[in-house]
Amino acid sequence: MTPRRRILLADDHSLVRAGIRALLQALPGVEVIGETGDGVDALDWVRRNPPDAILLDITLPGLNGLEVAARIGRLGVSTRVLMLSMHASPEYAARAFAVGAAGYLNKDSAFDELAAALDSIFAGRRYLCRAIDADQVDEYSRRVTPGESEIEMLTPRQRQILQMMTEGHGTRAIAERLSLSVKTVETHRAQIMQRLGIHDLPGLVRYAIRHGLLPPEAT
Repeated sequence: MTPRRRILLADDHSLVRAGIRALLQALPGVEVIGETGDGVDALDWVRRNPPDAILLDITLPGLNGLEVAARIGRLGVSTRVLMLSMHASPEYAARAFAVGAAGYLNKDSAFDELAAALDSIFAGRRYLCRAIDADQVDEYSRRVTPGESEIEMLTPRQRQILQMMTEGHGTRAIAERLSLSVKTVETHRAQIMQRLGIHDLPGLVRYAIRHGLLPPEAT
């Protein structure tokens, strides 16, 4: 008997989650073991009960999909990451593969492509959605080198705080969510601004969008 593929679904839009869940449940041998709309919750779920794969929205609140994927890669689990995005962008796909995603799928893709993507990543092959030019992804991939971008100057915690700041959370709310002191968050905030050379919130928002921490509609 073929073992069932245990899937975790992470997307911050409940209607989108419901639609994808229905598609997944129509596939043979697939079990949706849970869903969440928050990046921190998604990472906690994988840490506690690693699924066989996670369908991961690239623009999650709390912790964006790229950061979640990178942290999953450091957990030492066998969970495969299939990144979901509204952006049929070779640059976003290259970033996803750079942090360890096994596949990249545009949300406008047809149902049969979702099935093909899952089959591919479970067979150990990288999957790129048909709407994106693979040569362009390879071109961007040559530029996406760890340590090359200024975003790499920030620690994972600082990237998370930067995202939460630009999502509109205040210092105290961030401290409570991350179980940190207000002073610690203030210190991180100052270091973030110093390292990036950006000292106002609108500038940080624009920076976060350019680096995939926030969706473009945040402006």
